[in-house]
Amino acid sequence: MGFLIRLVITAIALWVTTLIVPGVRVGGEPGANTALTLIAVALIFGVVNAVLKPVIKVFGCVFYLLTLGLFALVVNALLFLLTDWIARGLHLAFRVDGFWAAFWGAIVMAVVSWLISVAVPDRLENR
Repeated sequence: MGFLIRLVITAIALWVTTLIVPGVRVGGEPGANTALTLIAVALIFGVVNAVLKPVIKVFGCVFYLLTLGLFALVVNALLFLLTDWIARGLHLAFRVDGFWAAFWGAIVMAVVSWLISVAVPDRLENR
């Protein structure tokens, strides 16, 4: 259940990102097709982050230390671009127009995901 909640949160954050950041867009017909595209891209984004981000943190820890963590912004932008590349390969109607769109898109995604996660718990707790 937690996985599905996280997937929906990421899809909503991705949708908000397409509304705010010029250069990040999801195409196709409005409605169900767009929602399915957002969910598919959110799944790709989650897999990319789950697999590559820990590896990059281990091998790039020196850069994280030297830049006081600002290198994470570049890494997030590059992972966002990788998500775009994979989505294009799967013929999904999701586009990111260059590094700066990915940079700001990754920041907006992180902030919106965090805000939604604060409001919605990952799992229901019995009290």
